[in-house]
Amino acid sequence: MLPDGLRLHLHHGPIDLIVEAFGAKPEVEAAYRQVAGFFDGVLHRLVDELKLLRTPMSQIREEFHGPVARRMAAAVRPHRKVFVTPMAAVAGAVADAALAAAIEDRTLKRAYVNNGGDIALHLAAGERFTVGMVSDFDAPALDGRAEVSFETPVRGIATSGWQGRSMSLGIADSVTVLARTAADADVAATLIANTVDVDHPAVRRVPAVSIELDSDLGERPVTVDVGTLDSASIDTALQRGADAARSMQVTGRIVAAALTLKGETRIVGSHAIEGRRDVAAYRNIGPVQKGTPCEIT
Repeated sequence: MLPDGLRLHLHHGPIDLIVEAFGAKPEVEAAYRQVAGFFDGVLHRLVDELKLLRTPMSQIREEFHGPVARRMAAAVRPHRKVFVTPMAAVAGAVADAALAAAIEDRTLKRAYVNNGGDIALHLAAGERFTVGMVSDFDAPALDGRAEVSFETPVRGIATSGWQGRSMSLGIADSVTVLARTAADADVAATLIANTVDVDHPAVRRVPAVSIELDSDLGERPVTVDVGTLDSASIDTALQRGADAARSMQVTGRIVAAALTLKGETRIVGSHAIEGRRDVAAYRNIGPVQKGTPCEIT
């Protein structure tokens, strides 16, 4: 338990979860025991299928066995026409599976699992979460928010960008996605961030394997630095990302997205969800950098 006595911290290798549940004390304590039980061995189960998880989704013909691996594949499969491996959804899928374990047979008002910025949410009727978000990786401060209520379909939030925990083919400072699950949001944020891009001498890239020898991205060039960009280049890059996000929103793969580059932001899907203005899931949404602090209330 963290010093506040309210939140549970689970950490093993690259998996770093903050879990908080709201409700009667016995229910919360039981939820924490359940998620701790799920967490024991989750990394080993992923490693058992790691070779296949690093395979492009378009080439995978066999089924996955572990519950997290199956969630990863399910989230990535709709995007298989582009290069993507199930690893694009690993953080979100772990958050989803951990949350499912926590809430099973429990009566809770609210609960969340935050896996380094990829967040799975549980809401009972009449409940809501406000998620504070950060845009500046070097000087984190809350500068935006997403409000998610029970009535909306949003149960997952994730962020990607070239400065985050994962490598990116694009130059976005951050792409935050709201979706039906954290795994869905995770893969979408990754792919949208890849499309926020422009050819410019201020952008420096290196092969992914030069950073991480066993990267599923192989020799693909990933961004390691983005210098000063002119306004036209920023606009072009953001427009490409917004077009990709809009396509995913139209097909129902995401609910909304906020894309940020050099202090400029584009928002997709901010007015209504599924055409209903009375169930808007977010207001004043701002970007969040993956791996930086988020405030959830």
